Amino acid sequence: MIVVCANQAWNLVNFRADLISALVGTGCRVVAAAPPDPAMQVRLEALGAKFEPLPLDAKGLLPHRDFATIWAIRKLLVRLRPDAWLSWTIKPNVYGSLVAGSLGIPALPNVSGLGTAFIRRNLLTLAAKQLYRTGFRKAPVVFFQNGTDRDEFVAAGLVASGQARLLPGSGIDPGYFAPPPGGRPNVRRFLMLSRVVADKGVREFVEAARLTRPRWPDARFILMGEVGAPNRTAIAREEVDGWIKEGVIEHLDPIADVRPQIAAADFVVLPSYREGLSRVLVEAGAMGRPAIATDVPGCRDIVSDGVNGLLCAVRSGPALAAAFERAVQMTDADWEAMAQAARKRVVSQFSTDHVIALYVKALADAGVAMPNFFSAK
Repeated sequence: MIVVCANQAWNLVNFRADLISALVGTGCRVVAAAPPDPAMQVRLEALGAKFEPLPLDAKGLLPHRDFATIWAIRKLLVRLRPDAWLSWTIKPNVYGSLVAGSLGIPALPNVSGLGTAFIRRNLLTLAAKQLYRTGFRKAPVVFFQNGTDRDEFVAAGLVASGQARLLPGSGIDPGYFAPPPGGRPNVRRFLMLSRVVADKGVREFVEAARLTRPRWPDARFILMGEVGAPNRTAIAREEVDGWIKEGVIEHLDPIADVRPQIAAADFVVLPSYREGLSRVLVEAGAMGRPAIATDVPGCRDIVSDGVNGLLCAVRSGPALAAAFERAVQMTDADWEAMAQAARKRVVSQFSTDHVIALYVKALADAGVAMPNFFSAK
């Protein structure tokens, strides 16, 4: 039995479904632990996983709530006695690994991004580092999604170099995210797929759109994502409504299947302050859409400037506007070359099969029996 855990059930459904299906399909019993979410529970159970509701406060460091989370994880693991604990997001990673280690259960946490605590360095950063150092002490493997995050953790003594392994994101199915027929679509249509939070560079996207519109009035700047996300840097609905009223951007609510929006875009944009490994950029590349992204960890690991997209300086609306200018003046032939390079890179480096194989090897190295997987392969 393997327990998979994240701070929200939608995280497991949206980003870990292929891994769960692969483990279930090769004979593993999989238990998905996350805060209660009836809609996501149905989808997880459809994958073959058993759902276990886990009270977990995803925000802040409140001792009484965190103690309740630790106790709930301990009760779950004592009752289930799984062969391994796989986790994502900070509290399942830290507290789950700590509890699993105390019970002799191999924990394989995935640091899929360092988040606000490392972007805006303060006392919270120090607290987060100490939590990581303590929680990961007994983990046989700690996954990172880019080399910068891994090296930072090793240099700070939060993990040992022998524990740290790179994993190219959560993996995607290149057949599902396939390039649509036809050539370059809707020139000057820029799509940003993101939660509407400051750390994703939303305000820089708006500033760059405002700077670009006078020269290219037919350019469209579309922001698709959740407003009011549970994040310390969430941007209020009133501010978003002001941008829409101004006419500088369009906003769309998130949808389950983003492929039609990606297919209609000329470029997919992510001016994030820092990523683990951006799934949005991987999805865009798989569909043959060049990206415009900031030159930061988790973006530059996917996008090479002038090859499969464009990179710009972080936290700079004018730098992003300059990238928009480069994009709108790009010939169709150059755009097509970028589109093909984007697809080729994703297929070779970020496929689901590749990611799942790395997980299974790590589980086997940690002493978890995986005979059905290897015989199936």
